[in-house]
Amino acid sequence: MRHLWIAGAVVSAVAVVLLVVRHRRGRSLLVPTLTGSIGAFLLVAGWLFVVDPGAPKNEAIKTGGLAGGALVALYALWLNDRRRRTDEERQRVESARQELENARAEHDRSRVADERFARSVELLGHDAEQVRVGAMHALAGLARSRPEYTQTVLDVLCAYLRRPFEGRPEDREELEVRLTAQRLVADLLPRADVEGGPAYNLDLTRAYLEYFDLSHRRVGDLVLRAAQLRRSNSFHHAVVCGGAWFTDAQSSGRLYLHHMTFRGKAWFSRFSSADRVDCTATRFLGPTKLAGVACTGPVTFEGCEFTEPIDFEQARFTGGLTLDPAKPAVARTLGMYVSLEHENTLPEGWVVERREDRGLGLVRS
Repeated sequence: MRHLWIAGAVVSAVAVVLLVVRHRRGRSLLVPTLTGSIGAFLLVAGWLFVVDPGAPKNEAIKTGGLAGGALVALYALWLNDRRRRTDEERQRVESARQELENARAEHDRSRVADERFARSVELLGHDAEQVRVGAMHALAGLARSRPEYTQTVLDVLCAYLRRPFEGRPEDREELEVRLTAQRLVADLLPRADVEGGPAYNLDLTRAYLEYFDLSHRRVGDLVLRAAQLRRSNSFHHAVVCGGAWFTDAQSSGRLYLHHMTFRGKAWFSRFSSADRVDCTATRFLGPTKLAGVACTGPVTFEGCEFTEPIDFEQARFTGGLTLDPAKPAVARTLGMYVSLEHENTLPEGWVVERREDRGLGLVRS
């Protein structure tokens, strides 16, 4: 019994050698662990017999067993940690593989979308009206499935509407194509009563628009410079988040601008209309310019809100003007005229100086 610890030391040394050799070769460490457990048992128990010969043998054996068991427990903990790290590494590899697959799939979808977009744009120049209509619907479908294409598709549809067009009776087929483009533009815009989300820009400079309806829609910048507005066009209850430019636009039909919100500038310089223009209860929250407008039909600004001074310089309202804002407004009226042959409603304190030779009255604010 006294030399038992020597055997334990030898066995432990053998276990250490086995541990080093098998670890370098990448083999299982179970044999070195069991050998080391036996060596620890012999070493601890034998040492206790030498140190305290009178101690109960069962206590020495129990303590040696605990030492050997501790090594086995440490080996089990090491195995669990190794298994955990292996699982984590496997998960990282799987995650990286999945991300690579997703990136590859997204690349394929983008490539297909680009090809679909290019093909649809090409078909917009086809001679057959039904082919052009189909191309527009394909573009709209692409915008709905790939929201990042929405602004680009809107730009393409607006570019089509900017193409020269005179609205002659013999151009009825082309008008139907343009009406389709107008409907798709409106459909792609978010509703005005839905908060958040993007506000897309529309550039309709010199566009020919007939029965264009953007009511209850939200727009970023709205550009209608030198646009031709025919029949009836509706923008009522729309929200323009950016600027709006109706400069030099001509409206030969009814124009509904009531209950709108212009959050930025509203530029109507040299705008002209031959029919009713309804701006009832519209909010103009930025600079508002109506300089040089020429309206031969009735115009109403009843219940409007103007947060900044209005520019009416050289404006002519020869079909009747109702200017009754919800709150007092400041205006520049140099050279502003209204018809004396129609009923006009102007803010309190404004006067009209009669000009008998032209049937017009000069407005003084």
